[in-house]
Amino acid sequence: MRSLSIVIPALNEAENLPAVMASIPRVELMEAGWATEVIVVDNASTDDTAEVARSLGATVVSQPRRGYGNAYIAGFDAATGDVIATGDADCTYPFDALPHLLHILDARNVEFMTTNRLGRENRHAMKPSHTIANHALSGLSRALFRNGLRDSQSGMWIFQRHVWTGIDVRSPGMAFSQEIKNAATRAGFRCLEVPIEYRVRGGEVKLNALPDGVANLRQLFEHKLRDNRFRTTPARMVPAAEAARANAAAERAAQAAEQAAALVAELAARATLPALPTPRTVDDVRLELA
Repeated sequence: MRSLSIVIPALNEAENLPAVMASIPRVELMEAGWATEVIVVDNASTDDTAEVARSLGATVVSQPRRGYGNAYIAGFDAATGDVIATGDADCTYPFDALPHLLHILDARNVEFMTTNRLGRENRHAMKPSHTIANHALSGLSRALFRNGLRDSQSGMWIFQRHVWTGIDVRSPGMAFSQEIKNAATRAGFRCLEVPIEYRVRGGEVKLNALPDGVANLRQLFEHKLRDNRFRTTPARMVPAAEAARANAAAERAAQAAEQAAALVAELAARATLPALPTPRTVDDVRLELA
C-alpha cells in the first residue's frame, strides 16, 4: 500500500476544520490503495485550531513563525508519505477530488501536479479584483518561466515526495505557491496542471491583497534572476529532477534491502530454534508411573 500525506496550513481555522476534515475521503483513498495521514500546521493561531485538528484525527505540527511558506516547509518536513497533497483550511479546495487526482497522477506518470482554479465555472468563488490579480500574476509568471501554467497562485498541489528534495523554495509567505510551481517546472520534473472546482471561502479572509501582491511580484523577479545564475553555472551537469529521481530510487532500494535482510534474519532465527518435544500421551505417563 502506498502512503499519502495531506498537508494543510491553518491560521485561526477552528471554525472551518470540521468541514475540511470531513471532506477528505479516507475510506475511498484506502480502497484505492492509499494509507493517508493528515497534517495540520498550526501557524501561530490564537483560536482552538490545534485542539480541533487533533480531535478530528489530524497530526498537528506547530509553526510559530507566521507565513504561508513557513507553514508548508514545516508540514513537508513532518510528512512521511510517498506522495504529498496540499490545500488550504478554508473550505475552498476540493479534497474530495483526491482519489480522481491521484489516479491522474499515476495514469499520466506525473511527478508534480498543480491545479487551475481560474475557470469560468469558478467565478462566483473569488472576488473580481482577486480574479484579475491572479490572472495578471499568472501571466507574468508564464512570461518569465515559460511553463504554460494558467494559475500560478493555486494552493492545491500533489507531488511525489522526491520533488521536494530536488527544488529550492525559499518564500516564507504567499509567494511560496508560485515559487514551488516555477521551481518544479524549471528543475525538469514531469509536471501537469489540471482544472479543479474552487469553492467559496468559509470564515475570515486572511489574504492581504496589496502587500501579498507586491511580495509576489518581487519574488518572481528574484527567482528569475536566481534561476538564470544557477543555469549558467558550469557545475550544473545533471538536471535537479534527474538527481532527485536517482536519490529516491537509491532510498527505495536501500529500504527494500533492509526489509529483505530483516526477513532473512527472521527466517534464520526460526530455522535454528530447538525442536519442540513430542507431545506425551496418556499411555506414556502410565508407563513412567509403572
